[in-house]
Amino acid sequence: MSALRRVLVVDDDPVVGKSFNRVLSKDKGYLVVTAENAAEALERMREQEYDVVFTDIKMPGMDGVELTERVKASRPWTPVVIITGYGTTANEDRAKAAGVADFMRKPLSPEMIEESAAHALLKPVVASVAPEPTKAADEVGVESVVKGSNLKNVALFLAAPFIGLAYAVLLPLVGIAMLAWVAGQALLALPATKKTLHHAKDIVLFLAAPFIGLAYAVLLPFVGMAMLAWVAGQALMAKPAVK
Repeated sequence: MSALRRVLVVDDDPVVGKSFNRVLSKDKGYLVVTAENAAEALERMREQEYDVVFTDIKMPGMDGVELTERVKASRPWTPVVIITGYGTTANEDRAKAAGVADFMRKPLSPEMIEESAAHALLKPVVASVAPEPTKAADEVGVESVVKGSNLKNVALFLAAPFIGLAYAVLLPLVGIAMLAWVAGQALLALPATKKTLHHAKDIVLFLAAPFIGLAYAVLLPFVGMAMLAWVAGQALMAKPAVK
């Protein structure tokens, strides 16, 4: 013989509990336990597990909707059926939000009681979705470091073309200037009169000046753009990370 299904009936009217006990008798496979109020029902549930709970919506003290919320908070798998004779739309909305399995309207008939019990036990319980866990402080710190690293990489990526182009243009000019300078030093090392040395130095400076000036003219715009990109990257990294 299969185990009896335990049914908890919560109603301040003892007639309701007796009706359930009479309809859901032992030969139907149920064991009915009654409670006159929500506090007594919670006490019974601490002592014993129940397969289904029937509760009146209007009771002294804690009402049936609050009882449903308490049951679902501790035992979300337990189906709860609301019994009501004059329930309001607001209370029914609250009960639905709490996760009731069904509603029963008074007056109750034996067919209603038996069908509602069978339906509540067969209805699958939808598990509540757990809230997304809050990020711990260390996770937030790691995320900030990662975002800062990403911003730094962006800044370097923006500046890289300008820096590379500056090097590409500058190095040949610097090379030519260095060759001119070496040639000038060689001329200065040759035996000559003071006047000849003075003219040789002027020639070196004359030859090097266009290359040095051209290097400055070409380099400065790229250096300026690279500095702007760098400043923009620093500003992005200094901005607080958005959660």
